[in-house]
Order: sequence, then structure tokens, then C-alpha cells
Amino acid sequence: MQYNYKKAFTTLKKLGVPVIEGNDNGDDRFFRISAEQNTSITWADYYQQDFGLFGVNNMIVDVLSRNGLFAEWINPGALAVHEV
Repeated sequence: MQYNYKKAFTTLKKLGVPVIEGNDNGDDRFFRISAEQNTSITWADYYQQDFGLFGVNNMIVDVLSRNGLFAEWINPGALAVHEV
């Protein structure tokens, strides 16, 4: 994983965000965020587009932005992380 991805991944993991190594094609240079593991904190909800930024918790958006990254919905259950 590139430095900015690794830094964001580590920070999000410490916050309790359900991060998954690798993209939806299994490429381990990237990571995803699960929208199916919301517990006491809603991290992402595809069906609540008025929540956070298009359904993504603002804490996630802030961490990704600081690292030159953004999240994009793959499907209602997962977000892909990409460089800006």
C-alpha cells in the first residue's frame, strides 16, 4: 500500500472504521470500507445520502481528505478508496 493509503487505513482502523485490505479485485495496494458493519457508530449508509457526505461519515471523509483520498460507493455494502 502506498504511504497515503497506509496512513489513512491505520488512522481509520484506530477509529474503529471497518476497513478491508485490498480493493474489490483483490489488489492489496488499496483498501475498502465496509458499510455492513455499522455498530454504535454509523460509518456509511448507502440509503441515507443526506447523512455525512453522500452517506459517508464525516470522520471518514476528513481522514481521507487529509491524505489526498476520497471514498466512492462500489455497491450498497462497500466503499472504494481512491486518490484525488
